[in-house]
Amino acid sequence: MKITPKILLASILAGALLTACGNTDTEPKKEDNKAEDKADVVTTASIVNEADALVNGLSENGTWIVATLQDLTVDSDIVVAGEFHDKGDAANPLYRKLGLYTQDEDHNIIDSFTLTAPKMTVQSENFKIQGGTFVGDVYVEANGFTVDATAKVDGNVYYKSDEFKASAVIDGEVTGEQEVQ
Repeated sequence: MKITPKILLASILAGALLTACGNTDTEPKKEDNKAEDKADVVTTASIVNEADALVNGLSENGTWIVATLQDLTVDSDIVVAGEFHDKGDAANPLYRKLGLYTQDEDHNIIDSFTLTAPKMTVQSENFKIQGGTFVGDVYVEANGFTVDATAKVDGNVYYKSDEFKASAVIDGEVTGEQEVQ
């Protein structure tokens, strides 16, 4: 298999994300510490290149961050659910992120990707779309929904309440309507 610069960069990004989000403890884990073992499951980024993996990563059993390595089309609705904390650490604020991009070691976006789905329902607080385009309608059922300046929603954004709309941060582009339904 020929290793192209894009594959090499994606590998470096994956390694950097896993290293940055990994466990930094130097002592071995004790066998009887099930709570720590369970917490480590959510600290790793979910780097995906298939629709099913993306849907699972954004589910309530997923991870705090899901990053794509290419354009993806999902034939079913996506539900962003569950309570997650920034970098998987319960001491950090509630936060979820969908990264539709790859980046270099200085965190500069190299490639942006498009995620297409009929509908995305956001039930996780402080969910952010960054670095690419989501094609479809977004239904917001939680506070703190964010479209980063590097992202675009090619569709409508519908908020379940005025509170959810007021707490949203739309620095990027939304091509459709933004309204409370």
